[in-house]
Amino acid sequence: MTPAGLVFMGATVDEAFRVLDGRNGNILYENELDAGGNATPMTYMGKNGRQYVVAGAGGHGGLQTRNGDAVVAFALPRQGR
Repeated sequence: MTPAGLVFMGATVDEAFRVLDGRNGNILYENELDAGGNATPMTYMGKNGRQYVVAGAGGHGGLQTRNGDAVVAFALPRQGR
């Protein structure tokens, strides 16, 4: 969760990555992944001062999600915009 209350969810059984409003649970952003994103996302600050979120999309046989070998990154909107 970010200080602004964003929650990143990558561990879903429908191969989707979501950003939720932590205050009310509303979906703010949703993107289909090439494979199951059955991993915890990581966030970091780039050298350019922009915040990024990275998630693995490798799938999981037990959860019957598509298998893959991708790492996906999303740039958060700049604050004040």
